[in-house]
Amino acid sequence: MDTKISAVADKKGIVTLKTIQHTLGKHTNLVTLVVLIVALGIMTGGRALQISSLQNLMVAEAVRAFAALGVGLIIINRGIDLSIGQVVGLVACVSASLAQTSDYAGALYPGTVFPVFLPIIVGIAVGTLFGIINGLLVAYGNLPPFIATLGTMSIAAGLQLIYTRASTIGSLKNEYKHIAQGSLGPLPYLMIYVLAAVLILWIMMTQTRQGKAFYAIGGNPQAARVSGINVKLNLLKVYALGGFLYGISGVLLSSRLGLANPLTGDGMELDAIAAATVGGISHSGGIGTIGGIFIGVFTLGIITFGMTYMGVDSYYQLLVKGMIIIVAVYFDMKRHAKRA
Repeated sequence: MDTKISAVADKKGIVTLKTIQHTLGKHTNLVTLVVLIVALGIMTGGRALQISSLQNLMVAEAVRAFAALGVGLIIINRGIDLSIGQVVGLVACVSASLAQTSDYAGALYPGTVFPVFLPIIVGIAVGTLFGIINGLLVAYGNLPPFIATLGTMSIAAGLQLIYTRASTIGSLKNEYKHIAQGSLGPLPYLMIYVLAAVLILWIMMTQTRQGKAFYAIGGNPQAARVSGINVKLNLLKVYALGGFLYGISGVLLSSRLGLANPLTGDGMELDAIAAATVGGISHSGGIGTIGGIFIGVFTLGIITFGMTYMGVDSYYQLLVKGMIIIVAVYFDMKRHAKRA
């Protein structure tokens, strides 16, 4: 009898252990984020986890979150986008130029007063336009995403220099800067915008036919086409949606900084792709969640914040980010190979 009870107990213990392992494996991204937060708190004696420090972290990563959400959706559809940083920078410059005070001596449109909503609308439109161009090149031009977005990256960079004449655009209206610099109690507006975007995109990807179509295309484009999904049109849609999110990112970036120049947004493609990858978005397509991208953004943010807080040189931070992308993609490919 005792042996039977012991066997049952052992069996229950094994089941419990497997359940725990399954749960941890399923939520690896979240567990990693929590571990990093705890580790950073211990290493800095809790100073890095003060309210003011966390607010700075949220503000810094919120803008990148929109870019990461955009490219994450594209990667789910077996694509990639290298134009992110330059498109975000171009949007920031265009939006900032329309938000300058009219009496500023260096204004691009001196003496002209634009309503505060105009730079927002125009900026998002510019980002969306580049997304549509990328989508047309990939879906209907049959160009590899890498080549298509490499080309538009160069075009966006050139347009920035032409439009700004390689100068900084400053003296933005306080109403425009308040869009990204304000807060609701202890919660920055930027974080509210991100949470709203995450919720909307989560509903789209999990509760709508559009989201299911995106996952189907990423999983197997040929099977999606046979099942009646218009693959080309949906690829155009996902790149346009990515551009729309880059547009929001660029507008918020110029509002947060209170200025823009041709270097604004430079390197954001690395941060965005790294965050999506760390967040569990598979480069094999069809795998990943909106929540995972959100967690990936703040996981990278914690790593960067921790290195900065401890005085690690920015050059080494770039090295670490590159290694994180390589390691994350390597293990993603290993997991995908096992499933296959």
